[in-house]
Amino acid sequence: MRAMGRTQPDVRVIVHVDGGSRGNPGPAAAGAVLSSPDGEVLERVGERIGIATNNVAEYQGLLLGLRRALALGATEVEVVNDSELVAKQVNGFYKVKHQDMKPLHAEALTALGAFERWQVRSVPRAQNAAADAMVNAALDRS
Repeated sequence: MRAMGRTQPDVRVIVHVDGGSRGNPGPAAAGAVLSSPDGEVLERVGERIGIATNNVAEYQGLLLGLRRALALGATEVEVVNDSELVAKQVNGFYKVKHQDMKPLHAEALTALGAFERWQVRSVPRAQNAAADAMVNAALDRS
C-alpha cells in the first residue's frame, strides 16, 4: 500500500519462470530469471522441489518467480513461461480440474494479487531457455 501524499515509482520486472521433472512424477525443480524491462538480469534462481509432476513444477516455478519479484520490490510483473496450461489457467481461460493443482492455482492468484499490475503469458520453449537452464542446473546439483 502506498502512503497518501507520497508517490513511489512503479518497479516493473520481467519474470521468466519454468518448472520441470525428470519423470512424471519424478525429481523436480523450479527456476526463474528476473530482469528489468531493458534486459538487465537482476537475479537467477533454481531450486529442487522434491518429487512432483511437470505441471506442479511449472506452478512452483511461477510461485518462485513471484516471490523473488516481490523481494526485489516489484510493483508490476510480466511473467513469461512455456506452459500454456498454467498461463491459461491463471488468466481464467481454462478451469483447474485436477485436485492437486487447485491449491497451487489459488496460491498463484493470491501471489499475483500482491502486484499493482501483472501479466502471465506463454511462449515457445526456446524463448524461455534461461529459466529452463535454472531448472536443469537445480536438478543436476546433487
